[in-house]
Amino acid sequence: MVNRKFDKLHCLCKPPTKIGAKLKTKDQRPKTKDQYPKTGCNPRAQIMDFFFATLFSLFSIVDPPGAIPVYVALTSDRSKPERNKIALQTSFYFILILVAFFLAGSYILSFFGLTIHALRIAGGMALLGSGYGLMSGNFAKRKGYDEKVEEHAQNNSDVAFSPMAMPMLSGPGSISYLITMYGQHSSWMERSMIFAAILATGVLVWGSLRLAPNLFKLLGAGGLNAIARIMGFLVIAIGVQFIVEGMLHLIQVTQ
Repeated sequence: MVNRKFDKLHCLCKPPTKIGAKLKTKDQRPKTKDQYPKTGCNPRAQIMDFFFATLFSLFSIVDPPGAIPVYVALTSDRSKPERNKIALQTSFYFILILVAFFLAGSYILSFFGLTIHALRIAGGMALLGSGYGLMSGNFAKRKGYDEKVEEHAQNNSDVAFSPMAMPMLSGPGSISYLITMYGQHSSWMERSMIFAAILATGVLVWGSLRLAPNLFKLLGAGGLNAIARIMGFLVIAIGVQFIVEGMLHLIQVTQ
């Protein structure tokens, strides 16, 4: 979905020339990009498409709206300034965790002797599990938020790192997705766009948690579950795409 279309973002947007045609002098060449003939190649547009595609995929996997009920339950007895502080800390820890795994992607693969295609299949299976949890309404349990974690969170004054940042928001699905993206896209421009998508997702996480009480009142449990089911369907589609691409490469290698 994000993988094949944006493998190479760099292309030469030059006007086509006919064989035998004389080259134009410097004064005769187009002075603005609007004077060039349209060739369907726009590197800036491709970069922005890649950024938004990565952002949309990562946001679907993380699903900040799905964490709102848990956040509201854990912070119901806190004051508004304290809730805002927890939201900011959660987004900071979330960005820190994902950036750390994203930058360490190649080292993790080489340390365990894994190929990017094997990780793609494993990541796809993790995304299938996350997507199924979203569609079935078991978001918290699929994210590892069970009774023991809930009891620990109730007795712990700091809930920003655990359980909110991990495992509620940054889990196996998002981590495997970013490690796979790091291995697939080697240019600094592509990786900088992925890094920007992580930061943008962190900002969206902060906004969702900051407005969590209002969103919970506005949408209710039913509205949040409906959003989670839509996100789950998209996450399953991303996971299937990862698995199909990994299996196709294995078939090509064995032939």
